[in-house]
Amino acid sequence: MYHIHTCHIERVGSGTAYPRILFCLCSSYQCEATADRNPQILKVARRAGRRDDDMKVIALLVVGASLILGSYGKPQFPEREKDPKFWTTWAQRTLKNALTLQKFNTNKAKNLIFFLGDGMGVPTVTAARILKGQLNGQSGEETQLNMDKFPFVSLAKTYNTNAQVPDSAGTATAYLCGVKANEGTVGVSAAGVRSQCNTTRGNEVTSILRWASDSGMSVGIVTTTRVNHATPSAAYAHSVDRDWYSDNEMPAEALQSGCKDIARQLFDNIPNIAVILGGGRKYMFPKNTSDVEYPGVAKHSGTRKDGRNLVQEWIDKKKAKKGHYVWNKKQLLSLNPNNVEYLLGLFEPADMTYNLERNVDTDPSLSEMVEVAIKILRKNPKGFFLLVEGGRIDHGHHEGKAKQALHEAVEMDRAIGLADFITSVHDTLTVVTADHSHMFNFGGYTGRGNPMFGLAPMLSDVDQKPFTSIIYGNGPGYKLVNGGRENVSTVDYQENNYQAQAAVPLSMETHGGEDVAVFAKGPMAHLLHGVYEQNYIPHAMAYACCIGENREHCNGRSAAARPALSAAAALLAVTRLLC
Repeated sequence: MYHIHTCHIERVGSGTAYPRILFCLCSSYQCEATADRNPQILKVARRAGRRDDDMKVIALLVVGASLILGSYGKPQFPEREKDPKFWTTWAQRTLKNALTLQKFNTNKAKNLIFFLGDGMGVPTVTAARILKGQLNGQSGEETQLNMDKFPFVSLAKTYNTNAQVPDSAGTATAYLCGVKANEGTVGVSAAGVRSQCNTTRGNEVTSILRWASDSGMSVGIVTTTRVNHATPSAAYAHSVDRDWYSDNEMPAEALQSGCKDIARQLFDNIPNIAVILGGGRKYMFPKNTSDVEYPGVAKHSGTRKDGRNLVQEWIDKKKAKKGHYVWNKKQLLSLNPNNVEYLLGLFEPADMTYNLERNVDTDPSLSEMVEVAIKILRKNPKGFFLLVEGGRIDHGHHEGKAKQALHEAVEMDRAIGLADFITSVHDTLTVVTADHSHMFNFGGYTGRGNPMFGLAPMLSDVDQKPFTSIIYGNGPGYKLVNGGRENVSTVDYQENNYQAQAAVPLSMETHGGEDVAVFAKGPMAHLLHGVYEQNYIPHAMAYACCIGENREHCNGRSAAARPALSAAAALLAVTRLLC
């Protein structure tokens, strides 16, 4: 038992195999904490204004709790893990699975699904894995993400032609169009110079979405950002500035020189994109047009200076072709995919809300959007290409809000599992990767099962203050209080929008420059192996699908017929999806 007076409690450790120590970190009130199943009670009375004493008390709590834990001598992991047989059995099972990969899946890929976790570097993948497990009541480390189950994993080098640490626009051009480009530009080669309109013409490059469309496949885009943001825009636009969302954001000289805003290009460049789902509503409507969901809120009103209503224009063109426009979850989920050929869904004026803050009654999740998209696209006997972006992973990191970022990553992994369930590995090549990493990491010698957003089990030996396991190399979480590092025990560091501490003060945290993981499964997935340039990815995917430049090898190849799904196989698939 423990008694608390408005006091924040932090658990170090979880489960029943060992004592759970309860830290009571207070600033100006009384509280007491008890180690579960231990008669020793740690008590402390802390008074406002006695900061030196406070720090000593915290140190005593941390050290005392550690001593209590150590005195029990119980392992901080499940009892079965003490048996070597547990590990050898697991390893042998993994080996048997690996041996099945000796015979590659060389079918022609009928369908291509590309999942892009914006900013989802390897530390983010690992942290998301642990979080997923902890959300399911496990310690987390042993959990598998759906992407973890993909048989082929490789590394992609992310640099832009003019940047060691890249941005999302130049990288999107690489992994969608197959050529590396300058930062800040989409759908143009490295000859295109950011913000210089006159370097656009003649330097346009096309994407794998365009290659798929030209071959008769259905194509779609799903994102949690604006549909005209950096990642999706590289699939259809050619712009020397990623920020030219509408003509309102473009300089007069660029408009006079004939450059088009990205929202306009979404509808003009590839008119037969079958599914477009995400945010970005305000860029489609005339300036000052009140938003349907937020009437009278100026920042959400239309932005277009040319007076065009791009949504109405789309409706007029697609209505006779079973086209539907939706702007909320109810409208989306009420559709019968069998009666829809074209779908435009714009659910927010700009980016969609973080999944943790999403209104579950009005805003669809990424998983829900992906399910609808696949059910519409898969009707095409020639197959489909679908780009799915978990775009707000990146935004959470930029804001130093690790909790938002990691929950976005978990939701994207949920969408990956759902896509796996409603497609077949025999004819669908699925690739999961990131455009770049972030200055995000976690450490501090945390014990097994340490809460993902919890404290490290030690104090700094320099300033004698506690610190969270998660930390950023730079960003808005850098804070000084009375000339020293902020004492995290005085704030709610598990709150959704808590900004984790950073080493260097910046208003926005930056990207990281290390390689990113690429997960692949399905036909020709083995082509994505080793370490390679990021722009190689769409070439490998196109080869698997016999589109673009890679067709000579395709004579006589066909996608394997999807085998009937037995009841046992269906049950296994459902189990994997839920795990």
